[in-house]
Order: sequence, then structure tokens, then C-alpha cells
Amino acid sequence: MTVEATLKEMQLKEDLPSSGLSKEEADQRLEQFGPNKMTEGKKKTLLERIWDQVANLLVLLLVIIAVVAAFAAVAASARDDPQGVLTNCIQVGLIAMVITVNTIIGVVQEGSAEKAAEALKGMLSADALVLREGKEVQIPSVEVVPGDIIILGTGDKVPADCRFTSVSNIACGEAALTGESVPIDKTTDAIEVEGNPEQTPLGDRHNMAFSATLVAQGSGRAIVVATGDNTQIGTINALVSTVEEKKTNVLEQIDHISKILAALILTASTCTFLVAFFLNRKDYDAFDAVLVALVCAVGMIPEGLEAIVTMTYAWAVSNMASHNAIIRALPAVETLGSVTVICSDKTGTLTQNKMSVVAFVTSNAHYRVDVNATDRVNTNFVRDDSYLAERADHQANKSAGAVVADGPNSAVPRRGRAEASNHMAIENLENPAPSAHGDAGGEDADYPFANGDSPSFEFIKGGLIAGVLCSHCVLGTDGGREGEIGNPTEISILRAAYMAGIDVEGIKEKNSIVAEVPFSSAYKFMSTVHEPIPEIDGPGLEDSWVVYVKGAPDRMLALCNTQMKGGVIGEVEEVRKTKWTEQIATLSSHGLRVLALCKAIIPKSEVSAGDQLGPEFINERPQKEWLSMVGLCAIQDPPRPECIDAITEAHGAGVRVAMITGDHKDTAIAIGSTLGLVDEKYPSGITGPELDAMNEEELMEAVQKYNIFARSSPENKLQIVKALQAQKEISSMTGDGVNDAPSLKQADMGVAMGLEGTDVAREASDMILADDNFATIVYAVREGRVVWDNLRKVLLVNTPINNAQGMSVLFGLLFGLGQPLNAIQILYSNLICAVTLGFVTAIEPAEEGIMELPPRRVGKRLIGRYLLLRILLGTATLITMVCLSVLWVEKVVSDDLQVKQSIAFNTLDLCAISICLSARFAYNSSLHPRLLTGNKGCWYSVALVIILQIMITYIPKLNDLIFSMAPMTGAMWGISIVGMVITFIVMEVEKAVRRYLKAKGSDTDDRELDGFDRGDTRTSHMHLPANAHKLGTAELRS
Repeated sequence: MTVEATLKEMQLKEDLPSSGLSKEEADQRLEQFGPNKMTEGKKKTLLERIWDQVANLLVLLLVIIAVVAAFAAVAASARDDPQGVLTNCIQVGLIAMVITVNTIIGVVQEGSAEKAAEALKGMLSADALVLREGKEVQIPSVEVVPGDIIILGTGDKVPADCRFTSVSNIACGEAALTGESVPIDKTTDAIEVEGNPEQTPLGDRHNMAFSATLVAQGSGRAIVVATGDNTQIGTINALVSTVEEKKTNVLEQIDHISKILAALILTASTCTFLVAFFLNRKDYDAFDAVLVALVCAVGMIPEGLEAIVTMTYAWAVSNMASHNAIIRALPAVETLGSVTVICSDKTGTLTQNKMSVVAFVTSNAHYRVDVNATDRVNTNFVRDDSYLAERADHQANKSAGAVVADGPNSAVPRRGRAEASNHMAIENLENPAPSAHGDAGGEDADYPFANGDSPSFEFIKGGLIAGVLCSHCVLGTDGGREGEIGNPTEISILRAAYMAGIDVEGIKEKNSIVAEVPFSSAYKFMSTVHEPIPEIDGPGLEDSWVVYVKGAPDRMLALCNTQMKGGVIGEVEEVRKTKWTEQIATLSSHGLRVLALCKAIIPKSEVSAGDQLGPEFINERPQKEWLSMVGLCAIQDPPRPECIDAITEAHGAGVRVAMITGDHKDTAIAIGSTLGLVDEKYPSGITGPELDAMNEEELMEAVQKYNIFARSSPENKLQIVKALQAQKEISSMTGDGVNDAPSLKQADMGVAMGLEGTDVAREASDMILADDNFATIVYAVREGRVVWDNLRKVLLVNTPINNAQGMSVLFGLLFGLGQPLNAIQILYSNLICAVTLGFVTAIEPAEEGIMELPPRRVGKRLIGRYLLLRILLGTATLITMVCLSVLWVEKVVSDDLQVKQSIAFNTLDLCAISICLSARFAYNSSLHPRLLTGNKGCWYSVALVIILQIMITYIPKLNDLIFSMAPMTGAMWGISIVGMVITFIVMEVEKAVRRYLKAKGSDTDDRELDGFDRGDTRTSHMHLPANAHKLGTAELRS
């Protein structure tokens, strides 16, 4: 609407643009609309976070045990029993330490969900210059109200959404909000729209400025129309805040396992009390029976389980960080192992974000260019006439103009863009009438180089010199992006020349521009005039200028009457326009940008040095067709070579990969074909406008039918995520802009860009790619699977040890062997032995074939049928070895309790080492040299446990006073080692049986859902959050 209509709609006075609001009006509107700030979500206090860590049954049991132990210490003091006092005080201290350490780890590692909103707030302006009562006044941005007149200048951050009333060459950078990298020129004109004005892309709202965007140039004044939560960025903040926080499968299962363990611990402790009190009444009164029951409970409580789970995550996070994958919340690691679909941006993630010449086409040949070369040699160019020689299949039967209209050379702006992203776009490519000499035949097939050969340095220099000299661009350091200046499409030609060994800066400096026609999108070419270069242009041109022209191929072809034969400078023949037209259409059909390089010779009398030439110098000469076509540069942001292998690996792991881009469909399909995303199952792509026109059922079908989503907007991203989740897919989504934040939060695994991304996107994500590389995502998926496998291995080690500690007390009493283990020994094993040996499996590298398995099913329990059987087998074996060792020592050596507790303690921990060594490999046998390699921490941990066992056993006072143990004899060590060997053999035999069953088709991986699992309980709706349309339909960057 017009400025006048805006004033009327907002019930403002007509002279507001010149006078501003009065103080009374501003105060009244501040009370009506509230301060100009976004609503903050409720944050957890430190006490609330601590409570979250300790509010579970296992901690409650530990607290109860600590309280009883404290009473026991008091009772021992009353009985004048210093040994009892010391033992119980140590027990209380160890329990308190366990709870404290676990709580600190949990609080420190807990992810902060509110950081996304904090990042958004950090983008807002602190102060604003407004017009109040006819005077310019600086006020805090929170006091800006709808109706205020904002005064904006270069470098200012816009404090609220506002409508311009006056402008002076003003443009605003809105990349973070809309994805448009070029600043948007602003006007005061009303925008004519059809239908709902809310659906107008933000990039098309040229009379608006948006909160948190930056004024790139010029100045202006504007009426504030929205503040706080009602601004565009406020809407995004609300969407980020309302996306439901997801608790990962592992955290839920740890809670579930804790409840089951609590029930088992109470049962075992009750049984222990009954056995001690009724079957061993002569040794235990009621209070002593309670104490021994609590010893059983202490043994079975996995004090170190939460710590080892956190350590497992932390180790994986550290590994991933060293490979450029930064995890923001530890539990997100586990989600990676379940990912079934990776939705990735194209530019910079799947591609190199570096426009490069991939082919140079002459009148009779195609030269393939190695864009991944590191050496600066002419062999980076190879003649390959089959390369890009035929149109892409989906464009085979279209006219040349229709092919161009579908691809990156189209002159039609994409949604939310003021103009085409390709400034040298093709506007009119139609098949011309055949030339008098025909358009085929008569060419020397091997001229000037045979198919498969590399052209000479001189040929490349002559072919690309027009693109090098006809340019003001500056090439980056070593041909890269760092330090480059200018249009990336034009820089690609400089890069190709540089990598062929040409001294780009030297030749530009030596052959400076005499006169030029500067580039303009109105005529889509640039031309420069130079002195002839004898080694390129030949002799005898002392009285001539060389004119180089670079531009849109349709414009250039229309001005050509000759062509360089085979691309060789100086060998001229009549131009074959029909053939060139088809070449342009063919390159366009493969999603390539195309630039034409031309050349001409003119007398020096026509141009003087320093002349300011206009476009008529090129396109309005008496002889209209006067240029010579040298060749076509086919340009593309090429795929990252490592991504091809990464996608192959992802497909092998049952993970589908989809590309979401704002680029043209042809370009996206071409890149997708190279990467392996387009195949018989997913043969084509779909565009954002097509998705917008679909209902929910059609949309859900489309996201399963296509891997290529072109011309997509941030709202399309959110639609795709919801549609995938509605079909029980686990999706990973990449993003870099502010308006990507809701889809990153909604996705099961939000992945933000570390190099090109915004702080808001990073804070809304679960993982950040420090290198913006898709291959890093696949590596992270692999590590996520490793984490799940290792957590199962941790449970296989820790659970039998904990169970055996408590159950050995019960069975020892039941079989009349006394109390094999005391509370201090058990707490030591929990803190040192279980955690140390558990950490060995927590850091175990990936087993061979882990990326050949399908993603883990949603709803799978950590402990499935076969893992439960392994845990029970390990528990039974440990209990048996402990009880048999005590029975042996009682019969052969001594009936002294300290002697029995000594052999029981050492046998338990040595057998635990066997459990650990076997558990390192889920299927592969540990009776193999692989046991000695791959995990250095394994043997350090084993050595540490053994050394500590020896120290505890033999150091005076430590052994008898604290641990209530007697020194071990050689025969006793022999019995413990025999138990260790038997335990190892039992666990290895179990693995051999499982390998046999797996070969017969049994699900020994615990991968299929069964009675142990809860299944996928996620809801199947795909309703977008309210106001999701405000993300805008401006397409993502290409």
C-alpha cells in the first residue's frame, strides 16, 4: 500500500513523516504494543538443573544407603568399633562423591535450548534514531513503537520492521533473513500484489526494511509497522521457541533401565535380608541383616553408568570435532545412528562453493577441465569430445530457448529475487537459419589436438585470454576463494587459466586496458581494447587494436560472422551459428552457466587510449556481425570429490540423501547426477513452487519420490522435514540462514554451517559443520552408529559386574560361604573397575561393516533379547567364578573372612577383564590378533586394574584396615586366573553360537522390533507451525 494508506491503516496523522510521534503518543503506543523486544522463554535455574540430575530412583537408593551407613557409623562409634566407623564413613563419602561427580558432569554437559533465542536477540539493534515531535532523537531500540519514524543510514542496523517514506539510494543487506546475498535496493513505491499480501516474498518487499538487517548503502526514513514478536525475525524466534524439544532414545532408555534395575535391586536386597536374618541368624541380627542387604544393593546399583554414558558421548564428540563435526548437545550423537534421510544444501556442502570452468568448447572440440587439480599444468585440460556432447535426457526434445529457460542461464528471476542471479543470462536463443557453408562436416577431427590429448599451453592461453584480460576481477590466493574480488562466474575463467599455468596477474599487468565497454546487465557483455600480443595474435598488427568481448552467448553469437577454427587464434572460418546454438543449449541442459569469449581486430584510428566506450561500440557497428567466436566456457560450482564417496557410503548404509537448493532444476539435477542422487528410483527433481501447490498427501508422496528439491524456500525446508517425519523417517537437515532455524530445530538432526552460516542457525542446530562439508555429516552418522554399539558394549561390561557384585553377596550367604564382598570393595569396583573397563568399550573404534547395515529402527531398546541373554550369561558366569573361588579357598586355604573376601574381590575383577576383552567385538572373535590393536586404552585400562588390585591386596593397612582383605597366595592367584580364562571362553563360545545363528537368518543383531521394544510412537501429522508462511518463499541461495 502507499505511504498515505499505511498512515491511515495505522491511524496516524498525515504529517507524521515530517513531525514524528509526540511523547504522549509514543508512551501510549508503548503501553499498547509493549517494548520492542522478543519474548524470552523460561530458563532453568542451576538448582532446577541439579534436581534434573538427581531426581531418579537409583540416586534415591544411594541416598538411603548413605543415610543407613551414617547411622551404622554412629552405632559403631557407640560400640567402640573404630573399624566399623571407618568403613561406614568411607562408604558414605564414596556415595556422596559418586552422586556429586555424576551431577556435575550432567549439568556441565547439558545443552542449552535457549541459545537460539539469545542469538536472535544479539542480532537486534541496541539504539535507534527516531523522529519525535519534529526532532531527531536517539532512543534505546526497546522503546521504538509502531508509528515511529526511523532515520536510517549506511551501516545502521534496522531496529524494527518498517515501511519507507523517503529513500536516497538506500539498499539493505538481508542475506541472513532471505538468503539473498546481494543488497536489496529500496523504494517508496506501493507493491502491486495478487492474493494474500502475506505471501509476498520478503525479497520482493522493496518498500520495507526488516528488523536486524543492515543498511548497506544510502539513507532513508521509514514508518515502524511492527515491533518485537510481530516482526519477521520475531516470528522466527517464536517458531524456534515452539518447536518441541526432543529427548533422545538413549536418555529415555537409561531412565527405563534405571526403573527396572531399581525393582531388581529392591528384590535382591530383600532376598539378601531374608537369607541373612533367617538362614544366618547366628551371624546377623536384624540391623546387621539390613546392612548386608544394603551391601547387596550398593553392589547392584550402577553408580558409574551415567558417568560412563556421558564419557561415551564425550569421546565421540571429541572424535567428531577433530573431523570438523561439532556436536552442541551430547545426546544428539545417538540420534545420528538412526538417521534415514540426510537433506543437504547444495552450495558449499555438496559442492565446493567455487565456480569453476568445467569445459571449454571450441568450434570442433570439447575440452574437459580437471577442477580438482592441484598442479598448474596444461594437462588439466583434456580433449574429450564425448563430454557434454549430448543434451541431458529430460531436455532432449525441447527447443533451444526452452532448454535455456529451465536452467541457470535463464533471464527470469527466481522467487524472492529482484533479478536473475546470472548477470550474463541468455534472453533469446533461437535456432538461426543455416549458414551458406552449412553447419557440419568439413572439419579435421584431430585438429588441433587428437581426442584424448591435452592441448598446448599456448592454445589454452590464446583460448582464455579474452576472459583473462576482459575482466577487473581479482583471483584469490593460489587460485582459491580467499582474497578474490569480483563476480564468481567471471573469476572461474581466471582460475582455469591460472591452473593451466598462465601468469594471470602478470599478463593483465603487461597488457593493460586501453579502452573498455563496462559490463551492464542491460546488454550483458563487457569489452576491452588492448595492444596486440605477438605470441598470441601473430605479427603485423602494430597499427591495430585487439578487442576482447565476454558475455551472454546469445548476444555474442548474434554479433559473430566468423569463428576461430578449432579455437586456434588467427585461423578464421565462417561461423556455424546453428552448431553453436545447439552447443549452448546442450551445456545449459546439464545445468551449466555458459559464457562466450570473442575477439576482433580493429584499426587504431577507431579508438584512442582512455576512451569511455558505450555498448554501441560493440552492437551498433556498420557491419553488425563482426566478431570472431573463440569458444564457450561451461561453468559450474563442482561437486566436492569426497562427497561422491560419502554419498555412496551413505547409500550402502541404507541412508537416503536428498539435495535442497534454491538453484535451477537443471543445475540441481546435473549436480545430483554426478553425486549419484539421481537414478532409476529417483529419476528427476521437483521445485519449490510445485511443492507449494500440493496438499499433504501429495507432499508426503513427493518427498519419497524425489531426491532433488530445486528452487526451494526456507518454508519448503520445513514442509519437507515435517512430511518425512510424518512417514516415520529420521531426518537430518542442513541450513545456514536465520530463516533456516525453524527447520533445523524441527529436524531430528539439525546441521548448521560453520563457515557460511549465521549464529542463529548454529544455535538452533544439533551439530555444526566446521568445514561445511557433506562428507563430514556421513562421518558423523558413522560415529553415531559406533556410539550405539559401544553403549551396548558398555552395558554388557558394567551390568554383569554390578549384578555379580550384589548377587555374589546373596548367593554367598545362601550357600553358607559368608559375605564374599564388603561395601568398600563393591564401591571400589563400581568406581574404578567398572568405569575403567567400561571406558574401554566406550572408546572402541567402529567394527568392520558398520556402514553396511541399515539405520537403527526407531523405538529399539538398547537391551534386546540377545544382549539380555549375554548380560545374564556374563552375570551367571561371574557369580559362579566368585562363589567357586570362595568355596575353594574355604576348603583348601582358610575359613577366615578376609581371605575369602580377598579371593572373591580379585576373582571378580579379573573375570571382569575377560568380560571387557570379549565385549570389544560384538561378533568377531576376540581370540584373534585384532584384540591387541585398535584400542590403546584397552591395555592401559587392563594394566591399571591389575596394578591397583595388586596394590590393594598387599599394601599394609590399605588391605586389612580399609578393604578388609588378606594378602593372596600364589595358589589363590592361580584360581582367580583360571576363573578369568573360563569367563573369557564362555563369552567367546556364546559369540560363536550367535554367529552360527546369524548365518541361519536369526536376528542376533537385535535390529528388528520385538516384545522388548516400544516401536515408533511419533505422531504422523505434518502441520506447520503457525506463521510458518512468514519464513518467506524467497528461494535459497544457489
